[in-house]
Amino acid sequence: MTDLSEPTTVAIPPVTTELEIGGMTCAMCAARIEKALARTPGVARAAVNLATERATVASDAPLDVDRLVAVVVQAGYEARPVAAPEAAAQPGANATDTDTLKRRQDRRERNALIVAALLTLPLMLPMLTEWSSAPLAPPVWLQLALASVVQFGFGARFYSAAWRALRAKAGNMDLLVALGTSAAYGLSVWQAAAHPGETAHLYFEAAAVVIVLVRFGKWLEARAKRQTTDAIRALNALRPDRARIRGGDGQERDVPLAEVRVGTVVVVRPGERVPVDGVVLEGRTHIDESLITGESLPVAKEAGERVTAGSINGDGLVAVTTSATGAETTLARIIRLVETAQAEKAPIQRLVDRVSAVFVPAILAIALVTLCGWLLAGASGETAILNAVSVLVIACPCALGLATPAAIMAGTGVAARHGVLIKDAQALELAQRVSVVAFDKTGTLTAGKPSMVAFEALGIEALGIEALGMARGEALTLAAAVQRGSDHPLARALVAAAESDAEGSEGVRGTASPEGTQAPAAPRAQPKVAHAVAVPGRGVQAEVDGRTLAIGSSRWLAELGIDLPPAIAARAEAFEAAGNTVSWLMRLATPDAPAAALALIAFGDTVKAGARDAIERLAARGVTSVLVTGDNRGSAASVAAALGIREFHANVLPAEKARVVSELKTRTGGIVAMAGDGINDAPALAAADIGMAMSTGTDVAMHTAGITLMRGDPALVADAIDISRRTYRKIRQNLFWAFVYNLVGIPLAAFGLLNPMLAGAAMAFSSVSVVTNALLLKTWRSGK
Repeated sequence: MTDLSEPTTVAIPPVTTELEIGGMTCAMCAARIEKALARTPGVARAAVNLATERATVASDAPLDVDRLVAVVVQAGYEARPVAAPEAAAQPGANATDTDTLKRRQDRRERNALIVAALLTLPLMLPMLTEWSSAPLAPPVWLQLALASVVQFGFGARFYSAAWRALRAKAGNMDLLVALGTSAAYGLSVWQAAAHPGETAHLYFEAAAVVIVLVRFGKWLEARAKRQTTDAIRALNALRPDRARIRGGDGQERDVPLAEVRVGTVVVVRPGERVPVDGVVLEGRTHIDESLITGESLPVAKEAGERVTAGSINGDGLVAVTTSATGAETTLARIIRLVETAQAEKAPIQRLVDRVSAVFVPAILAIALVTLCGWLLAGASGETAILNAVSVLVIACPCALGLATPAAIMAGTGVAARHGVLIKDAQALELAQRVSVVAFDKTGTLTAGKPSMVAFEALGIEALGIEALGMARGEALTLAAAVQRGSDHPLARALVAAAESDAEGSEGVRGTASPEGTQAPAAPRAQPKVAHAVAVPGRGVQAEVDGRTLAIGSSRWLAELGIDLPPAIAARAEAFEAAGNTVSWLMRLATPDAPAAALALIAFGDTVKAGARDAIERLAARGVTSVLVTGDNRGSAASVAAALGIREFHANVLPAEKARVVSELKTRTGGIVAMAGDGINDAPALAAADIGMAMSTGTDVAMHTAGITLMRGDPALVADAIDISRRTYRKIRQNLFWAFVYNLVGIPLAAFGLLNPMLAGAAMAFSSVSVVTNALLLKTWRSGK
């Protein structure tokens, strides 16, 4: 209860501005842009993601976007504002333009690479034919001409980026490449001038090959990085361009999706994508929601049920009343969540940032030491320069900068495709360390709605129908007749069970024909019901085929003075001890006969299919499951036993669930996750180290929990933990190889064991291998 007499402090969320960044080549670039943006007045926090090529700026008040763009440009890079969510949510907006631009850039880079490689091939002839009896070598003037085109034409980008870095008093990969290739090119020009006509001591091919290899590596890296954003592109592709609306006159017309408003009736034909979030007004169909929820099978939909924009209508024509469009649809919010998670920096990235801050200066120092060391050792100037060049070329910080974001992008993308939305990088890191999961029961591990678990007929002779040989079926039909007009959940469960029983019985209730085949049975006759009335706190009574029947609680049964045989009373107690609700079909007293119990009916909340498998998967991964529920002890014990959960807490109010979660954190000393429906479990979701909310309460789930599970399947909890563990495994692998690559490669280059061309190839391979390793996450499958 909130005390309105006390002042309330409302936390105002920060304003977030996003920019698309161009011209970044390594982690040093991202770090420099971050620092420039962070120094801007009004900026509370700035983060730049090398893999997504985006900057996220947080502030307490809206900022001038043009000013932020100017800051990035002044730092030596390109920038433009990302479209607002409302614009981005429109089909084809922003995402399509960006993809088209990137495809054009990809084609231009590929063509440039082909031309540069063709120009470089003649320069490699001396090296390729060195061991032959007649080595080939182009004339010096031709080598100089070809090398100059590659060095200052196709290598111009390295010079311009290096100059911008120097103006900003910083270093980056481009500076290392520009210095290294310029040294090899300059040495070759000096040798050509000092020894006219000789080609033995020219190293034009070293500079040209390094430029080609570095650009080739960046091209492969860019293509691989685009694959890490496949999830976003797939989600964006789900947005239809137009919608078919029904006007007040009943006429249908196609309109652009931007013209659809809340409350508009949208008609969706079979095979079409649902253009809006809404509620089915009329019609029945099956909806394929696989790309949104990860559910592989189509879901049946009828009047009153919700549908989501982007899902595919199956076999029926439906009319949908619009509840959300554009940026407010579930699909748009999913896209924003995935984009946010991919743009966030993981805590482990701080180590990379600290290393990157001193990386380039350290490499320049090592290259200088290498040059001086070889000269002092008596080596020729060209040998010393080439070894220093190898150090500069091989020491590219790209792999370090891509190790973390590439894995996070791939991991969150594959998670989204399987119905797991990870809010940010911190949630991803916490999820991989989870040791205990506290589960809510109703709606999380169980279906969340009652179903009839038992119907046991007794005393049927009082109805005079025993001779039909169908005592239970007829009694169930009579019970359903009493409840048919009620909207109570138990009444709906009873009616549904009776209808299912009748459908299942028709195939076996036939009469033998003369040919020996079984003729179809006539449908079970529906009783005539009159004077149905609810008895408050007791149940429902009605006149059924002339008999006064009632369905009510054990309390009403006792008030009517109906005695039960000991065996029946024991059965009722057993059902109640297991957490089920017990009701009775009764005949009320008449002048001719006393009141009597005719059937025992037990209702329960059924365990979800796959819940036990989810608990077993968690146990196999060393994660302990705990049940925390507000239901009675019997119900909790029954569900826990069915699922193999050893520890459970029953009769826990929503506010007390947070206390139970806090106690689990203290007692276990590990990371505790809470899995619930995101509504009454909100306090516990917030108290846990990480909350995992079922999409039952989408709005609350997306704001309270670190992870949102897009369908009510407990297996997604195990999936979320498994994906996060595999993602962090990739991050650690990438960082390990990135560090080892430099720790091994730089000394080899310094000691003359790598020439510049091999160093360039190794540098290109390092970045591509890091991104490729991250992309292996796309092969993840649930349950593996």
